[in-house]
Amino acid sequence: MRILIMGGTRFVGLHFARAALAAGHDVTVLHRGKSGPDLLPDATHLIADRDADLSPLRGLRWDATVDVSAYFPRQVRQLAAALDDPGAAGHYLLVSSMAVYDTPAAPGFTEDSPLLPADGPEAEEITADSYGVLKVQCELAARRCFGPDVLLVRPTYVIGPEDYTHRFDHWVQRLARGGEVLAPGRPEDPLQVVDARDLADWMLALLTRRASGAYHPATPPPSSMGDLLEAVASAVAPPGTTLTWVADDFLRACDIPARALPLWTTDPHSRATRTADPAAALATGLNLRPVADTARDIKPFDPLPAALTPEQEAALLTAWHRR
Repeated sequence: MRILIMGGTRFVGLHFARAALAAGHDVTVLHRGKSGPDLLPDATHLIADRDADLSPLRGLRWDATVDVSAYFPRQVRQLAAALDDPGAAGHYLLVSSMAVYDTPAAPGFTEDSPLLPADGPEAEEITADSYGVLKVQCELAARRCFGPDVLLVRPTYVIGPEDYTHRFDHWVQRLARGGEVLAPGRPEDPLQVVDARDLADWMLALLTRRASGAYHPATPPPSSMGDLLEAVASAVAPPGTTLTWVADDFLRACDIPARALPLWTTDPHSRATRTADPAAALATGLNLRPVADTARDIKPFDPLPAALTPEQEAALLTAWHRR
C-alpha cells in the first residue's frame, strides 16, 4: 500500500511508520521538519505545517491515510480540501480518543455508547473540557469528508518507547528507584493501557483489510492502577520495594494536583471512561503485550517538572502514616 501519515515522526505515528515500512509498504510522512529524516530514512518526507499550507499534497494519491495529529475538526476539513478529491486519501484512519464518550452508564461500555454533545461551536484551544468534544467533532468531520467507512481508533492511555508525555514512564522510573512508593487512590481504580507498538501493528492490519467503524484498543476490564503498578514493579523494582496506597481525599486535602502523580485522576467521568470493552478490537487481532515487557523497554529520562520530588513524596508518606 501507499500510505500517508499525517504526523509520522512522534510516538504513535512513528511506531506506525516503522511497522508499515517493515512490512514493505510505501510510506509518506507529512510533518513540520523538526524531526523525521534520521528516524525514518526509508520514508518519503513532505515538510509542511498542516495548519498553514498543505500544498505539498496536491496531485498525490494514497491507498490509505493515517491521521494521528488531528485535534481540531478544521484540520480534518483542511486535509480533505488540500487533496484533489476525497478519494486521493484512500482509506482514512483517524486516531481519536476514549475521551469522546459521555459518562458511560456502566463498566464494559462498547463503541456505540453515547458520545459527548458536539453540536456547539468549535473550540480554538485544547483544554481538559474541550479535548473530548473536539475529538468527537473530528470524527464527525472525518465521516463527512471521507465517507461513512472511515476507521476510528479510540485508544485509552498509550504507553511505550518514544512517549513524549512520560506518564507511564514516570512510574517505571519511580519504581526502579525502589523504597516505599506512594501509590495514589485505590489499587482497584480503573486504568486501561495499550503499547504504541501493539497499537501500530494492529492499525496496519486493519487498514490492510480495509476495516471500518470504531474500536477500543485497550486492556480488558477490570484493569486497574494496581495492576499496572504491580506489573511495573515486577519488571524493574529492586527487592524490598513497597507500594503505599494513599487515599484520594488525603491527597486532595494536601492540594496535590493530578499532574504530580501521572495517570491518577479523581474525576468521575475520566474514571468511567477507563472501563471500555475492547472485545471488538481483540476480535480483529489486537495483541497486547504484558505491561511488564513495556516497562523493561522504557529508557531513563529527566523527571517530569510537575511530578512529586522525592522530598515531597517522603513528606506526604510521613503525613499519611501519622494521620
